[in-house]
Amino acid sequence: MNNEEYTIVKLQPGRSLPFDLLLLADETVKAIEKYIYDSDVYLVKQKYSTDTIAAFALYRISNAAIEIKNIAISESLQGQGIGSNVMNEIKRIAITNHYKRIIVGTPEASARLIHFYEKNGFTRYAVRRDFFLKNYSDPIMENGVTLRNMVMLSLDL
Repeated sequence: MNNEEYTIVKLQPGRSLPFDLLLLADETVKAIEKYIYDSDVYLVKQKYSTDTIAAFALYRISNAAIEIKNIAISESLQGQGIGSNVMNEIKRIAITNHYKRIIVGTPEASARLIHFYEKNGFTRYAVRRDFFLKNYSDPIMENGVTLRNMVMLSLDL
């Protein structure tokens, strides 16, 4: 998929959040609600369609840094390069708004997601120990492994 095939729009306050998509990248609505109302939410739509195919949430940490709190691509469209195109848009948004750094956290047990971020220029800088055990009431399993730690990655712009 190339950039001419979709549009990205910032969700205006008061509009319905795409929880169906956001739940692909986070476990519960309760967890999403901890950050979503303080984040800028963007929708990715196929051109000439009202269908939202992806969503992402950016949280302002400081004048110099933003955090990707959620990035989700429709399951049927994953693996087609949309995520990397979305990542390029996130970088463009960050640069346009004069941010110097983008950070993101992902499960330490998710080699696929860590590889995705590293492929898009991010480097590991920290581990948040027991993040998933402290922040979710029920254990989260991924590929038969209980999630414990969150790897933090950053990209300097």
